[in-house]
Amino acid sequence: MRGSVPESRRNARTGRRRNHRTRVFGAVASAALLLPMATAGPAATADKPAADALQREFAQAAARYHVPGSVLLAVSYLESRWDSHGGAPSVTAGYGPMHLTDAATALAAAPHHSDPGEDARGDLARPRAAGRRAMDVPAPAALPARLRTLERAAELTGRSPEELRASTAANLQGGAALLAAEQKRLGLPPSGDAADWYAAVAGYSGATDAATATTFANDVFDVIRKGQRRTTDSGQAVVLPAAPRVAPHAEQLRRLGLGTLPSRGTECPESVACESIPAPYQRLEGKDYGNHDLADRPTSQRVDFIVIHDTEGTWETTIKLIKDPAYVSWNYTVRSGDGHIAQHVPTKDVAWHAGNWYVNAKSVGIEHEGFLAQPDAWYTEEMYRTSARLVEYLADKLDIPLDRQHILGHDNVPGTVPSTIRGMHTDPGPYWDWAHYFDLMGQSFEATGSPLSGMVTIAPDYEDHQPVYTGCAKPGEKCSPHGSGAVRLHTAPREDAPLIQDIGLRPDGSPSTIDVNDTGARASTGQQFAVAERQGGWTAIWYLGQKAWFRNPWWDPTAVGAHGRLITPREGLAEIPVYGRAYPEKEAYPAGIPVQTVTPLPYKLLAGQSYAMGATSPSEYLWAATFEPSGHRIVRGKDVYYEIQFGHRVAFVKATDVEVRSSRW
Repeated sequence: MRGSVPESRRNARTGRRRNHRTRVFGAVASAALLLPMATAGPAATADKPAADALQREFAQAAARYHVPGSVLLAVSYLESRWDSHGGAPSVTAGYGPMHLTDAATALAAAPHHSDPGEDARGDLARPRAAGRRAMDVPAPAALPARLRTLERAAELTGRSPEELRASTAANLQGGAALLAAEQKRLGLPPSGDAADWYAAVAGYSGATDAATATTFANDVFDVIRKGQRRTTDSGQAVVLPAAPRVAPHAEQLRRLGLGTLPSRGTECPESVACESIPAPYQRLEGKDYGNHDLADRPTSQRVDFIVIHDTEGTWETTIKLIKDPAYVSWNYTVRSGDGHIAQHVPTKDVAWHAGNWYVNAKSVGIEHEGFLAQPDAWYTEEMYRTSARLVEYLADKLDIPLDRQHILGHDNVPGTVPSTIRGMHTDPGPYWDWAHYFDLMGQSFEATGSPLSGMVTIAPDYEDHQPVYTGCAKPGEKCSPHGSGAVRLHTAPREDAPLIQDIGLRPDGSPSTIDVNDTGARASTGQQFAVAERQGGWTAIWYLGQKAWFRNPWWDPTAVGAHGRLITPREGLAEIPVYGRAYPEKEAYPAGIPVQTVTPLPYKLLAGQSYAMGATSPSEYLWAATFEPSGHRIVRGKDVYYEIQFGHRVAFVKATDVEVRSSRW
């Protein structure tokens, strides 16, 4: 299938440096799926449950509601990878290992791109739509059933909503009860054979169309056939032995009576459920129009980037927004609970999503459903899986390398000029699991250089690495402990040293903070940097024109050696400018098209510093200020730029200002 990676390749790569935690599995790999209750060992203490307590809770819940243990384990894996997240809800208010949804407790205040002053287009060539507005958040009673499954689980189990949110044992029983109730509703017996539960599993997804329900059920049974094992975020070792001969009764799906959704013309892999929900392209008042630009990519311009966003709004609200011609646009949205995908703008056209017109003109934007005010929420495994398949497919279709120089978070997109830096978005943030995301695409972040090489790839162990952040719920208040793929950067090799300054965010020169939305002193998983110095268990990298230190001891590394291309200022230059876009020189603009000033960002790249090089970018400017695409023009100049990993966000430098060399091994 186009864009897919053979499972053998994935398995070989995903066994990477998930370090000491994976060693636990060797001792339990041959354990029975459901441990007999009569063999229970001594009771665990209240402070520290036994390492197999969660496995036993799965067994109890499955036995109580007569659900095959493999089905319960596999559904939970697809929803949460068996993690409890300390009781914190997912991006769609799903709680616990079974992702029981209780959206009424955590509605967001405002959706993504809701700031009336924001310019997601990132270009002043045409006026912004005066009527652009944020949609109202739906009332709890108006939420769809898929966002209220905890309420139903409470009715079936007699457990309180508080128990179902906070207790893993209760949560597992709630999920088992939902599966059993669905099996009964469909007129199917409570069989002990996992193959007989295909329709109930499909129904658990909450999908309202057959394709999405099928994708979810197929993924669950793929987990059952291949098996899984891992240590959870609470230190619990859980094993689902492989059952390669399970052949589910897929014909049961018709019992759900689900309809079909329009998918004609969508650009998606066959392994996901994808529908078409087109963004409107229409004339508004005067010369204004919305909400994207017609183009002919990659014939007209090469697509270099895929940008990962989260919506900060429910699926329903997000779909209303994408249909509003006075709003902004993006190419795809991925739903949280079941991984369903909608395409809104063809990849040949230019969506308005990144806040940087150069990036918009050369990228595809993918939004991921989430509506909590707290950024420390988590994403479902099914969302990660279907999104990863989509990115793989698009990378193959558009010839985009699968690396962090080309697969960007919205928080990696640079401001266009100094005045726009502070307004750039910070999603998907430090809790997006880039390592797992790339593992699913068969592109793990492994060492390509020696431990003493001149370049590193940031790669902390996501689950063990839990830096303290503030501001998830209230300003200054500590966020709940949570795995993170980002390392914090200091001015000296010690924990109490001030954080690196970002003068673009803070022109007064004050240091960065540990606020969850402050990207000023943060390096993220998969990003590559040139090594400036090493000292003890610390490594310094060049970052925003400064030497930035992060803790990286050999016994608990947060980065691995890398080999690649580096840029450094050309000999004789004391410093060179960096830019937020790769625009042509003024001589390249024909009459009638206003010259776009090549404005440097307020940073200095000094002689002696080096930065990891990404794409080679021709200087281009897409002039699109009219409703009729016949009036659009692409201005191309002689200048060539190199993309670099300059800070947490990428930047561009002119090729004539730098020298390119290979990092030392």
